[in-house]
Amino acid sequence: MKSNEISYDEQVQEQLLSGSIQNFFREYQVGTLLHRCGIRKCRGISPVIVLRCIFGLSFLGDNIFRHMVIKARQPFGKDVLYDFLRSEKFNWRRLLLLLAARAVSFIDGLTGRNRQKVLIIDDSVIERPRSKKVELLSRVYDHANGRFVRGFRMLTVGWSDGVSFLPLDFAMLSSQKEKNCFQGITKEISKKSCGYIRRRESLAKSTDLLEPMVRRVLSQGIRARYILMDSWFGMPSIISRLHKHLPVICMVKNTPKIHYGFAGIRLPLKAIYGLVSKKPGKAKLLASTLVTLNDGLPAKLVFVRNRNSNDWLALLSTDTELPDEKVVELYGKRWDIEVFFKATKQHLNLENGIQARDFDSIIAHTTIVMMRYVFLALLKRRQDDPRTLGLLFYRCCQELEDLTFIEALRRVQTLLTDTLKHVGWWGKELCSLVTDIVVKSIIHLLHPATPLWQTIQEVR
Repeated sequence: MKSNEISYDEQVQEQLLSGSIQNFFREYQVGTLLHRCGIRKCRGISPVIVLRCIFGLSFLGDNIFRHMVIKARQPFGKDVLYDFLRSEKFNWRRLLLLLAARAVSFIDGLTGRNRQKVLIIDDSVIERPRSKKVELLSRVYDHANGRFVRGFRMLTVGWSDGVSFLPLDFAMLSSQKEKNCFQGITKEISKKSCGYIRRRESLAKSTDLLEPMVRRVLSQGIRARYILMDSWFGMPSIISRLHKHLPVICMVKNTPKIHYGFAGIRLPLKAIYGLVSKKPGKAKLLASTLVTLNDGLPAKLVFVRNRNSNDWLALLSTDTELPDEKVVELYGKRWDIEVFFKATKQHLNLENGIQARDFDSIIAHTTIVMMRYVFLALLKRRQDDPRTLGLLFYRCCQELEDLTFIEALRRVQTLLTDTLKHVGWWGKELCSLVTDIVVKSIIHLLHPATPLWQTIQEVR
């Protein structure tokens, strides 16, 4: 068999996948979104065709090089694809945000009003250990492993309702220190282009990008109740800036360099923990107290037991009315973004799906990977949530509602009648006698003067 030939099972798999992707593109009008984001034809080929070709590669276990160069089974040349990825004029950020906003609107319609939706902020290291000439490649610190690696830091903002996670925006960050940069900006482009904005953003502080990213997300009508962050971003200045948009819940570092207002004085976290009263026994929630930040913003500190050691951890919430248990519960939703990072790296080819050196290609590839994750999140939600069946689900619910107490009683009476008919000649008389007794008892129970009737009215 030649290298460009595929088996029958692979053909069936590709057809099924192609049908699902086409339905996804059609339902969420990806072609229209591409046009709104300035993503146009490349050498006469529609951008939808090119994007759809790249979109399904990770689901087939392929990458761009194997699919485009070795197998060469696409209806266009590799130059079309590379021109599509490295264009600095295409607004990939807006494409991801518009698509995610539509997905959030769909999932939000399936979520009850009492469920708290949150924005989650975190970063992850994108390693490129073998790269040398990649634009803006640098040594970045991986705070999860405590070491420097070759690559980028990907700052991400996502939305979660506790069940589904959707990426909304990201920034690919290099190093601000020139000595840590392996390669600088190698492409001369217009300062008005999206590519120039992305490059300038990559050299900025991650803390300076958080508020603009949150502002862009909220401007699309995405609803959320809180912002969740790890201790890496849990600085008082950052918390105060983000609180202008939404209340913040984050973990804070136990460091003597950061002080909070407590009992009229400024104290570090460890000193505050020593002064507050603790709960007895082996309680998971050790203590809580109110403090103020540097600008006077009131906040609540919740101290919880660390499962991995005998030490404690501290959570901060700018919503001081929130119960301690709810603070811990909401912060637990931050784990969704960790699952997102792991899935995109291990299964969606975030790190090894492209071998380009151009920074615009890296941005385009990362956007497509996040679109794949949105696609999978929607598929999973449709499979797990019966409300996605639409009218069929509501008609089933209506059928369940129609089975009232009277209907259930009628079915029991019918079953009793059919059973007594086979007993003998006296079966009909016995059935009539039993029916009269039951009906009279029900009328008595449901009389307005009876306690049962009054209980029913109170419940209503």
